[in-house]
Amino acid sequence: MQVKSMAEYAANGEMPEVLFWVGCAGSFDQRAQKITKAFAMILDKVGVKFAVLGKEEMCTGDPARRAGNEFLFQMMAYNNIQTLNGYGIKKIVTACPHCFNTLKNEYPALGGEYEVIHHTTFLQGLINEGKITMKGGGTFKGKKITYHDSCYLGRGNNIYEAPREVLEAMDVELIEMKRCRTNGLCCGAGGAQMFKEEEKGTTRVNFERSEEAVATGATVIAANCPFCTTMLSDGLKNQEKEDDVQVLDIAEIVAQSME
Repeated sequence: MQVKSMAEYAANGEMPEVLFWVGCAGSFDQRAQKITKAFAMILDKVGVKFAVLGKEEMCTGDPARRAGNEFLFQMMAYNNIQTLNGYGIKKIVTACPHCFNTLKNEYPALGGEYEVIHHTTFLQGLINEGKITMKGGGTFKGKKITYHDSCYLGRGNNIYEAPREVLEAMDVELIEMKRCRTNGLCCGAGGAQMFKEEEKGTTRVNFERSEEAVATGATVIAANCPFCTTMLSDGLKNQEKEDDVQVLDIAEIVAQSME
C-alpha cells in the first residue's frame, strides 16, 4: 500500500483531506503497527485522501508533560507546530487518544490550532455516510464484545458514543463492564505510567481491568488506544486467557468486517 507523505503532497502543490498522525506507539510498537495498518487500509479502501508526516513527525510530548518535564514538552510541541503550520494543515486524525488530547487541547495555547478527530469518531462518520459497509453484519456478527473506555477519550474528552456506535453497526452483542463510561477504570498506562515501573500495591491496575473484562463473558475486548491494547493484553496473559479472549482496536475490528 502506497501511503503518501505530506512532503510528497506539498511537492505536487496538493493538499490531502486529512493528516493521519501515527504517533510513537503506532510507528514503533509492533502490536500497534497493526492498528496503524488497519486504519490506513480503511482510509485507502473508502477513498479518503490522507497523508502522514513520516520522519517529520515527532512525539507530541504527552508523556514528557505528564511525567513533569514541561521544558521537553514545549520543545517537542513547538517543533511539531512549526511542521504542521508550515504545511498549512487544518485537519488531523489519530488512532491514539494521548496524541488526540494533546493536539486538540494543549497545542492551541502554543499556536497550533487544528481540527483534531479521534479515529473512532472518524470511523463513525464514514459509517454514517455509508462509505463503510459491513459484509453481512461483519466478521464479528453476534459475538460478545466488551468496550474499554480509555481515559483520554472518555473522561478526558467526553467521547463515549462514537466507538459504541461503530461496534453496534457490526451487529455485535455489546456487553458493558461494571465500570464504564464516566466511571470507567484506567488501564494503568496513563500519566506516563507506560514508561515507568509502578509503585507496589496489592495488584496491578491492568490485571484488575482485564479481570473485569473477562468477567463479562466477552470473547473480544475492543480498545481505542495503543497503550490500553498493550496493558489489557498483558492482563489477559496474567490470567492465561490470551487464547480465549482477543484485544483488538476498533479499527482492526472494522477492517476485518468491511466488504
